Amino acid sequence: MYQVHISAKAKKQLSKIEVIARHKIARKIDALIANPRPKDVKKLSTSDDFYRIREGDYRIIYSIQDQLLIVLVIKIGHRRDIYR
Repeated sequence: MYQVHISAKAKKQLSKIEVIARHKIARKIDALIANPRPKDVKKLSTSDDFYRIREGDYRIIYSIQDQLLIVLVIKIGHRRDIYR
């Protein structure tokens, strides 16, 4: 089982999202505890260390530290803004 850590920036971004979408995103993040590489995960081409999962129009960017069993959520945002 992995531990999920959410950065301060990601927490702030999550707080600005409407409630229904926020709950769906939270469930998606909680699922990373059991499986940090779900079937819909994409590895970002800009870095070997970052992964992306989708929840509707929102994206969750995170890194995995396998040696420490930690998933670090770095950014959460709408698909039009997340890669800027």
